[in-house]
Amino acid sequence: MGKLNPVASATALAAVAVLAVGCSNDDSDAPDAGRKGTVHPSSSSAPTPAPDRGEHIPGETVTKAPVLPDGEVVAQAVNASGNRELEVKGGLKSGPLAVLVNCKGKGELTVEVKPVGLNFPLKCVAGEVSSTYNQLNLKNTREQGTVSVTAPSTVRWAITVGH
Repeated sequence: MGKLNPVASATALAAVAVLAVGCSNDDSDAPDAGRKGTVHPSSSSAPTPAPDRGEHIPGETVTKAPVLPDGEVVAQAVNASGNRELEVKGGLKSGPLAVLVNCKGKGELTVEVKPVGLNFPLKCVAGEVSSTYNQLNLKNTREQGTVSVTAPSTVRWAITVGH
């Protein structure tokens, strides 16, 4: 047998941990929903624990909408605080649905996509922007869809939803 590479092992274990946490989805329509993110392995042989908050990405802000990497924007809000419900333009189409969120300020926000049951929290911190990206593949089209954000007034946030 060959030697075990501790950095590769830590990276693999951390990637599994990141995929195991993040969002919940009770819609049998979308079995492959999951959290997408970057894992930064440590130099030790111990696995890096999954972060308890979104990733800090330099250059991200809450005063501009997060940029959708691909597809069409169907809902968006910037520099928001508190609770808000956004209508998804054209409903929820089958295929990938991406949700990108940035937040700043002390507190936790929760995003819920209805009626598919995708929901996830994002822990926000004072002084820097936390970001997360979630995607799920919908098997069925829905004529209507909404994205609800629940957040304390101490948290500013921006969101982009796209197909």
